[in-house]
Amino acid sequence: MTSYDDLRKKIEEINDPGFKKPFGEVNGIKKLVVGPTGVAELEIYLKDKAKYEQQVKIEIIKLVKIELGFPGIKIEFLESEFVPEGEKPMKYLAIASGKGGVGKSSVTANLAAALIRKGKKVGIIDADVYGPSIPNVLQLEVKPLSSTADEKMIPLNKNGIEVISTEFFMPPEKPLMWRGPMLGKMLVHFFNGVKWQDDIDLILIDLPPGTGDVALDVKSYVPKSKIMVVTTPHINASSIAVKAGIGAQNIGHEVIGVVENMSYYLNTCNQKREFIFGEGGGDAVAKKLGVPVFGQVPIGQPLDGSFIFGGKEEAGKVYNLIADEVIKEMEI
Repeated sequence: MTSYDDLRKKIEEINDPGFKKPFGEVNGIKKLVVGPTGVAELEIYLKDKAKYEQQVKIEIIKLVKIELGFPGIKIEFLESEFVPEGEKPMKYLAIASGKGGVGKSSVTANLAAALIRKGKKVGIIDADVYGPSIPNVLQLEVKPLSSTADEKMIPLNKNGIEVISTEFFMPPEKPLMWRGPMLGKMLVHFFNGVKWQDDIDLILIDLPPGTGDVALDVKSYVPKSKIMVVTTPHINASSIAVKAGIGAQNIGHEVIGVVENMSYYLNTCNQKREFIFGEGGGDAVAKKLGVPVFGQVPIGQPLDGSFIFGGKEEAGKVYNLIADEVIKEMEI
């Protein structure tokens, strides 16, 4: 039977199709052990795992069992974290909430706008697949996407914010009726099949409410994505937001902060804050998750009638501060 060193060398010569380079050049072998019975145990870092796992698995099994004569092999694939020299690593921040109606999508879009004001390059993956609202919040005209020569989708752009959304692939006013496997295929394209602008600083992921399939899939596609939790001051929202945050932590995401949306109404007559939904929800969530509150966003309507606050408006100033926290935490 082939020696351990020869086995490792042969596996290192197999190409990672995502990088189009041998595993030996992209730090592709995380673990290789040969047990006393001769069964090999292998953990492989693979780029675009969801797309190429089956192809590479067959190639490795053929090599190990048929060509090299090992009696068996156990393989586990993990998403590659290798960044080729000269390339900028892609960074992701997922925006989560425990329940719908807390303004998670508007927070995502306004955070993107604030990051643009800070000079950052930003994209949004609208992963709230059953209720995609980012195009509407940004007042983005929905039209067919173009693609690159290698068939990667080119996202639509509004005021410098790049967006990819299921809304771009569905007829107007038609609901999405897909089950889990179809959603998984769509998310593979969102995370591996989009040509974002060069040197993009951060991609925001607008998650569906709760802790369902999409949140689990995101962990698989982008293991190092971080999470920001959105709640309102009301106990109904904050108690469920805690569950979403703890769920994210349990599957290995790092929660970096909390945003309390609809925190108060600024009474224009006396310039006092009126806490019409109560107080303390954001602080309670942050305390239980062990993270800071990035900002408390007031209820209001942007002066221009859109959904995006200007940088000098009351809410816009809060978003500027939230953006500063995100820039620091994400190191962008």
